[in-house]
Amino acid sequence: MSEISETASGVVWQSSPPGSLYDYIRVASFSIGPDGLVEQWSRRAVDLFGVTAEEARGKDPVEAFMPADLRERGHRRVREILDGKEWTGLVPFRMPGEEQPRGVAEMYVMPSETESGERAALCIVVDVRALRRIETDLAASQAIFGQSPFGFLLFGTDLTVQRANQRFATVFGGTADDHRGRTVHDYLARSEADRMTAALRRVLETGESVTDLQIVGAAPGARDRRHWSINLYRVHSGTGRPIGVAGLGIDVTRRHNAAREAASARRNLALLNEAGARIGNSLDLEATARELLDVAVPGFCDLASVDLYQGLLTGDEAPPGRWGNSHDVGYGAGSAELRRVAFASAVSDTPLRTDEGHAPGGGCCGPVPIEVGAVHRYPFNSPCAGALRTGRIRTVPGAEGELVRSTLVVPMVAHDTVVGLVQFSRTKGSEPFGERDRALAVELAARAAVCIDNARLYRREHERALILQRSLLPPGDPEAAGLDIACRYLPGAAATEVGGDWFDVIELPGHRTALVIGDVMGRGLRAAVAMGELRTAVRTLAQLDLEPAEVLSHLDEIARGLGAPIGTQQSRTHKSRGPELSEVYLATCVYAVYDPVTRRCTFANAGHLPPVLVEPGEEALLLDVPPGMPLGVGGEPFEEVEVELPEGALLALYTDGLVESRDHPLDEGLSAFRRALTDPARPLEDVCDRVLTSLDTGHGEDDIALLMARIQGLPSEAVGDWRLPREPRSVGKARELARTQLKEWDLEPLVDTVELLVSELVTNALRYGEGEIRLRLLRDRTLVCEVWDAGLVQPRRRRARDTDEGGRGLQLVGLLSSSWGSRRTPRGKTVWFELALPDGEGTAEPTVEQLLSMF
Repeated sequence: MSEISETASGVVWQSSPPGSLYDYIRVASFSIGPDGLVEQWSRRAVDLFGVTAEEARGKDPVEAFMPADLRERGHRRVREILDGKEWTGLVPFRMPGEEQPRGVAEMYVMPSETESGERAALCIVVDVRALRRIETDLAASQAIFGQSPFGFLLFGTDLTVQRANQRFATVFGGTADDHRGRTVHDYLARSEADRMTAALRRVLETGESVTDLQIVGAAPGARDRRHWSINLYRVHSGTGRPIGVAGLGIDVTRRHNAAREAASARRNLALLNEAGARIGNSLDLEATARELLDVAVPGFCDLASVDLYQGLLTGDEAPPGRWGNSHDVGYGAGSAELRRVAFASAVSDTPLRTDEGHAPGGGCCGPVPIEVGAVHRYPFNSPCAGALRTGRIRTVPGAEGELVRSTLVVPMVAHDTVVGLVQFSRTKGSEPFGERDRALAVELAARAAVCIDNARLYRREHERALILQRSLLPPGDPEAAGLDIACRYLPGAAATEVGGDWFDVIELPGHRTALVIGDVMGRGLRAAVAMGELRTAVRTLAQLDLEPAEVLSHLDEIARGLGAPIGTQQSRTHKSRGPELSEVYLATCVYAVYDPVTRRCTFANAGHLPPVLVEPGEEALLLDVPPGMPLGVGGEPFEEVEVELPEGALLALYTDGLVESRDHPLDEGLSAFRRALTDPARPLEDVCDRVLTSLDTGHGEDDIALLMARIQGLPSEAVGDWRLPREPRSVGKARELARTQLKEWDLEPLVDTVELLVSELVTNALRYGEGEIRLRLLRDRTLVCEVWDAGLVQPRRRRARDTDEGGRGLQLVGLLSSSWGSRRTPRGKTVWFELALPDGEGTAEPTVEQLLSMF
């Protein structure tokens, strides 16, 4: 078939391009003369029958090409045709020399005339097999293109729609023919249309197919976005010439949504797994809140904040709000006080805003920002306060023009108790929160709430344990006459900071000091409680001014009492177990009493490690103090050792946690401890720090207690010591000696009081005591006066009757002194009183009412 084009000179005939329809149909022609023989034979007949024109001309076509059983019918048809009849029909044919038919031809025979007027015929032949293939191809094409459940488009080389199927028309409107001539810009937004056009052009130019091109758009009149998967391939003619691009579009919106839901579910599961691994690793409230936000931002949301009840952070005993209890969150006045403890953002450093300003839409994003650490309240009608009251999640849309698109306000609930509030926000450009997101937000908040509640309970118990521990240890800078004191305590369990080690510095009469160090076997709160009981007992026994060995003997009895059988009432609570013993408490202890006047120290040891003494210019050595048995064992007496300590010497008492661990034996630890004390002239605090840094103190296996004292005896000029005969005039002599000594010490304001009280004590010694009388004045941080005698009868303060002429001396001593008392000595007793040194403003004199109260 030829193509026709217009030129300036007229019509120009052009040959048909290869691949036209006739190439597929295979139409051939030949003519039959009046004699019934072939006269003309076309080239296509040569291709169809495989017979050249020379072989065909002059032959009877019936005899040459038809099977033998059809020849009679064939001759009859030829005669009819030559008689002027047209005929159309199917004719089996065979190749010359072959017996079996090769094919079936559809033949159209038209009568014709020769130049001489004789009858002839023109035959048009079509290969029926080619026709059937074309019919099959057309049917298949129609089935695929027209009946396909997917949208099908055929684009021409100019990228306009040449043909669309009915499915495509159903989605985009109109009939299939209405879409001819359109481009992809008529269906898609500009950005998506440009992507599609570029893909069509690339396929047309390169011939490379495109599969699963994801296109997003909306059908006409529809608001929801659809997702299509587009497959493009180039279409060719029979000779391979590109004639366009075919496009198959599949709506994959459901598949896309399902994939997005599956991805969301996987993301949420991963977030929950991460939350389980990262939230609650510490028992700190603020750290737990930050761990929650580290998980949520940016994996779950763009901004987030955590508010906790202020009362929870300050350690109030009252629990935070419970569901539905309006008074717990400040009914009528908004929420109770909360503190912003954490904030995280993937898009901005601006803090989330409160709803104090009643933002449009009722959101929590008002005009006032809340900084981390700020204490605030939410208004009663705000979504945040409502979530706190009800314990239920709220979804709050963002205000028009704001960065935040939507916010989930989630109360943090643990054991039906609301401990705070977490807000998750997504900004413009992020997908809005769905139901799955709401469930995940509740789960994340609940996990964090449980960890925060555990941290709250731990903090409360920890603070109680610390209060107990600190109440059982001496102050950080204990003072003692004639001693420079430094101490350290390191708990073995860093989580609780409590244990069974203890030390103490106890002031005794006569400016003496008791130094105590002990170790209850065991760790934790139970050991701390036992330690507290023993420490209290030590302080009580020390006030009796007993000898060190006696103190340890009494402590041994007390320790054994702690392990006595459980009482009858408690036994009844364990009927199935019967009588049993409570936990046995064993402890070691060193009790030492230091006298600054003589610089002598008396030691007694109950199974503890020996003290270490470092004399000036000498190496550290372990004092040879008999170890004795631990407290609680019983049955063995304790021995005492008295040691004179030189001026400037260093005395160290310690527990085994300092020198022993599973990494090194005790001997190595003691040697290292002694080496760390080789420079005792340094400040005592520095010596303590050096010991702790030099030794392995971070093992955490046992508590560590260290008590160090540098010897600084009272100078001789601070001591007045006299012996008086047992005679009445010694009373006046005692007053004179005291008066003279006080004037030398520039303590004139105390002269009158001291003379009066010295007279009373010396008079009592003469009246009720025995042997020689000794008067001693000691000046240090206070003034101490002691009167010694050989009598064993302890003075007893009593209230004199109105008719009594005496009996008011000790009342007067108690009234005028800071403290007074008596103690036994190896050869009698000592009665003493103590006065504070004047501060330049004079001492307070007793009132008239106080003096009259004695009468």
